[in-house]
Amino acid sequence: MKLVFASKNKGKAREIQEALMLADLELLSLNDFPEFPEIIEDGSSFLENALKKARTISQSLNLPVLADDSGLEVDFLLGAPGIYSARFAGPQATDRENYEKLLALMQGVPVAQRTARFVCVLILHLPEGKWFKAEGTCEGRIAAAPQGTQGFGYDPVFYLPDRQKTMAEIPLEEKNRISHRARALEKIKPVLLSQVMSSA
Repeated sequence: MKLVFASKNKGKAREIQEALMLADLELLSLNDFPEFPEIIEDGSSFLENALKKARTISQSLNLPVLADDSGLEVDFLLGAPGIYSARFAGPQATDRENYEKLLALMQGVPVAQRTARFVCVLILHLPEGKWFKAEGTCEGRIAAAPQGTQGFGYDPVFYLPDRQKTMAEIPLEEKNRISHRARALEKIKPVLLSQVMSSA
């Protein structure tokens, strides 16, 4: 059974593949459909953006689609960068430019006020129009400086107090158990099994 993951982000796709590990499921990504036009994420929430991507691609390809919108919410910045996480430092910003801007804004902020969370909203959209939602979060705080080489995005500056490491310092297998995306996937997996795999 084919399932399209609505992203060209190879890091995310790898996490999804590792987390699902379902026999008979062929996970495709938008890299497999290079002719597909970019979808403008102009929603006002993670849910709106994820649903727009999932619905557009599912209806166009006539395949079940899994779409996520995720980002970092920093309490000191009143929830920013939020839905703008991927382009926090500009439309074509690199991961490093994004987290360096964040660190500059957080300079001098005490540890107690550096609380933050990763948020992921996942949408499973079926060709006939039905859709399902799952949300996952991962609590932590913003580190004073980047540490680690694993992961992507803000992982090097997202500190996990219970592990005393950043998200970029833990192995992918461990991240896939505790991340916001892993927690959302855990919730959507039974729906995927009942709605997609059972009809294969």
